[in-house]
Amino acid sequence: MSRYSNILVALVVVLCVFSASAQTAQQLFETGNSQYAQNNYEEAIKNYEQVLDAGYESAEVYYNLANANYKLNRIAPSVYNYEKALALKPNDKEIKNNLQFAQNMTVDAITPLPENTFKKWWNQLLNLFTLDGWALVTVVLIVLFTLSFLVYYFGSKTVLKRSFFTIAFVSLGLGLLSLTLAFQARSNEKNKRFAVVFSPEAEIKNAPNMGSEEVFVLHEGTKVRVIEEQGDWQLIRLADGQEGWIPKTYIKLL
Repeated sequence: MSRYSNILVALVVVLCVFSASAQTAQQLFETGNSQYAQNNYEEAIKNYEQVLDAGYESAEVYYNLANANYKLNRIAPSVYNYEKALALKPNDKEIKNNLQFAQNMTVDAITPLPENTFKKWWNQLLNLFTLDGWALVTVVLIVLFTLSFLVYYFGSKTVLKRSFFTIAFVSLGLGLLSLTLAFQARSNEKNKRFAVVFSPEAEIKNAPNMGSEEVFVLHEGTKVRVIEEQGDWQLIRLADGQEGWIPKTYIKLL
């Protein structure tokens, strides 16, 4: 058998294995949905988690997993998986609504720091798409700018040139804006790590050791931002600006 034949056989084997594993993941997902429909939430959870363990993730899997946990009144897993689903589909109203229901079950009442109008508007705009979404929008707008500019440059009719000059100018401006938003989204993903508290009750300390002073207490399901890590401890910040140290085993990173 030639070297090229060996390569071809290897590729066929890889494709078959990938296809089989993908089919298995789909079957597990469908089985989970069937179990959920029959109110067998524990079995549904097992199937959804097997899908994730196999390396396949989607907003639908996380959303259904969150719903199953919500039905069992498991606060932390519900909030965690709704957050994971929302990260993949940031504009999904159903995910947002169910996340709000899950957050209503949490004990901790945290009032976020007020945002000025511009920052609030900017964050709403930023959350319209994921990082990949803003990157795609940027590429589309730059292509549109390039084509419009070429038509303007080589066009002979005045009306046509004016129209495409306007399109080129607007698409360039929007392209630069979407590029800025893409970089901002990338920076947020890189620098902002969030987590959900899984411990039923967690004492937050003013230093990374058990003997330090308690500054406040958190309960399961609360979302926190991870600022720093030191050994088995992580420095967290709440939406209201409070900070403290928590054992890393008490939280699960998103």
